[in-house]
Amino acid sequence: MATVNADIDVDAPISSVYNQWTQFESFPQFLSGVDEVVQIDDTHTHWKVSIAGVTREFDAEITEQIPDTRVAWTSTGGEAHAGVVTFHRLDADTTRVSLRLDWEPEGFVEKAGALLQVDDIQIGKDLHTFKELMESNGFTPGGWRGTVDRAPDATGQ
Repeated sequence: MATVNADIDVDAPISSVYNQWTQFESFPQFLSGVDEVVQIDDTHTHWKVSIAGVTREFDAEITEQIPDTRVAWTSTGGEAHAGVVTFHRLDADTTRVSLRLDWEPEGFVEKAGALLQVDDIQIGKDLHTFKELMESNGFTPGGWRGTVDRAPDATGQ
């Protein structure tokens, strides 16, 4: 399993940053390789991605969502991955976005890319694009502000 951790500070209030991040269908504007995201309902999305000349489709489920705090997800079919993005208020007009993505590289190209940390570099670039778009008002903040409670884990917590 490959893991990517990345952070970026965005010069925008936490609610604006969070609201934009929850507009999943806008992801192709700043995530390279993402061709389309369709929001099926409050907790399910369908993705079409093209990476290294390979096109894939998969579904994902939001497993936890707390406004202005975090969004966690896991794939439910297709490419195996899971992740969480957290939002940290640094001051009234600055938000740190922290992303962790775990995924299972398939095939030689993806495994080599993960080994060489190409995915880390690309996620860093994508977060920088998100920052630029947020700071230039390239997005219209709006978003779903509902909560998705994390399912109890095996310990009953």
